[in-house]
Amino acid sequence: MELTIERILKIAGVFMTDGVPVKAVPFGGGHINGTFLITTDTGKKYTFQSINANVFKRPHEVMSNIALVLEHIKGKVVANGGDASRECLEPVKTKNGELLYTTDDGGYFRMYIFVEGNVYDAVEKPEHFYCAAKAFGTFQNHLSDFPADKLFETIPNFHNTIWRFENLEKAVKEDRCGRLSEVREQVEFALARKVEAGRVLSAIADGSVPLRVTHNDTKFNNVLLDNEGNAICVLDLDTVMPGSLLYDFGDSIRFGATHAAEDEPDLNKVDVDLELFESYTKGFLEAIGDRITEGELSLLAFSAKLMTLECGIRFLTDYLEGDTYFKTHFPKQNLLRTGTQLKLVWDMEQKMDKMEAIVKKYCK
Repeated sequence: MELTIERILKIAGVFMTDGVPVKAVPFGGGHINGTFLITTDTGKKYTFQSINANVFKRPHEVMSNIALVLEHIKGKVVANGGDASRECLEPVKTKNGELLYTTDDGGYFRMYIFVEGNVYDAVEKPEHFYCAAKAFGTFQNHLSDFPADKLFETIPNFHNTIWRFENLEKAVKEDRCGRLSEVREQVEFALARKVEAGRVLSAIADGSVPLRVTHNDTKFNNVLLDNEGNAICVLDLDTVMPGSLLYDFGDSIRFGATHAAEDEPDLNKVDVDLELFESYTKGFLEAIGDRITEGELSLLAFSAKLMTLECGIRFLTDYLEGDTYFKTHFPKQNLLRTGTQLKLVWDMEQKMDKMEAIVKKYCK
């Protein structure tokens, strides 16, 4: 059924809002869920979302994870004298006391109390990236004593890089869209690095890297900033599940420590900015403090390369399979995305000694 404004307001009325929902406007730039800003007749604002059940196939497990994690974070914020209404998202339950409302046609909807702030799609200042790093480092600090095994694995194999390589090899073998001939160079580059794919997974398996609660989508635009550029809170907790903080750190660098767009056609413009890398590393390590282990520190710089490589092979696999997973807006966009990620991998390899030196500089 079409999600009209009238229908959105009707569904929003199922939740325990302060006042009656009277206005709904599209909000944010997310690619997965549908997001709207709801205003009630008392002037209160709420973030209202329809959950994409094609991506999140078990929405109730997603919300269970979110509720547990937010409750834990809220306790830490309050204990530290912080403002939980600003530093922590607050889900709004339905009038039946549920976190999710399910429609007869299989739609899933949720609501949060709206938090005022700014979201940026790109890093404009190193100080902003530093503040984002402190937000994600604080997120890890707050959850360092939360048992990760309490959470559902809502997207199996999400950062299983070995499995991602297996998918790439399968796509290469099948070449179902006849595109292999134009990406042989990219395939060879990626597969030459397959030997490194299991380093973090092996470290988790042998215990040298702990299993933690991880955000798993630590892009710069998932941190809410105030007008001065200070971080307010972390957003978009749909992919919170067990993992490694290395995934979170690495993906932040992949997305934020370059000035090039993800589909930049001129690869000469694509590189990792060491000033931004240093800003993020400094903020992250300051915020997480002594909660980080030696095993994690030893792989911190490498994790940026690993997450960038993983993203690159995912774009490449999707291109070979006919662009069936990632939303594209023009032909060969996934091919351009592949190129930027693999160029970043190459550039990180040239700068890895400097990146590791920066990590050591901020180790306490």
